[in-house]
Amino acid sequence: MNTRGAPVNVETRAKLYEGKAKIVYATNDPRLIVQYFKDDATAFNALKRGTIVGKGVVNNRVSAAMFERLERAKVPTHYLGALSDREMLCRRLDIIKIETIVRNVVAGSLAKRTGLDEGTPIRQPIVELYYKSDPLGDPMINDDHVRMMKLATPAELTWMRRMALRINRILRPHMWKRGLILVDFKLEFGRAGGRRYLGDEISPDTCRLWDRQTGEKLDKDRFRRDLGGVEEAYQEVYRRLVGTSA
Repeated sequence: MNTRGAPVNVETRAKLYEGKAKIVYATNDPRLIVQYFKDDATAFNALKRGTIVGKGVVNNRVSAAMFERLERAKVPTHYLGALSDREMLCRRLDIIKIETIVRNVVAGSLAKRTGLDEGTPIRQPIVELYYKSDPLGDPMINDDHVRMMKLATPAELTWMRRMALRINRILRPHMWKRGLILVDFKLEFGRAGGRRYLGDEISPDTCRLWDRQTGEKLDKDRFRRDLGGVEEAYQEVYRRLVGTSA
């Protein structure tokens, strides 16, 4: 167990929420929650479903390693420690309903929207905003939409953009040194105790990761596009970022 100074007498209580990849549980401390990482896999707003064996372990441990690196760089996160192979102790956040995407290379929906070839480098990273709403399919929004729907204050939105680019500057070279291209990734932020934190996870589910030498996809796109070798790709990311086999 690695709780990094977090309370050791935390007890898991009722299920608060079950999403596509995680279950969130309350604890005996109202300020804390436990995230349980599942092997369930979904794509295209849950229209495609399946199972990636061992995914929950990989995503929990990779997320823990990335959160710890970010914390060392003074990025505030909800992460307090890994309780088990699949469980993570976190601060309980009021999640801001905006998914923040950072893009370093053209891929996925950006290629479809722009007509640019997948793999085209982006000289200056792009930050995109999406409304976090499964019923609406997480549509892309802009600052005016955020203001109209009162999803975040102007100060919060400025902080989120700045923090997203800062996280990119930390993780991109870290992954490059381990033979991975950080193509793009999704972040979620939230509020707790008057402060803002990075929440959710950082894993092959939420990042596009390509092999630096071959360009091979080592992320959830292997599941989305029926490329095969999904479990092997997740294990390879785990090996490079955590250092052992899951």
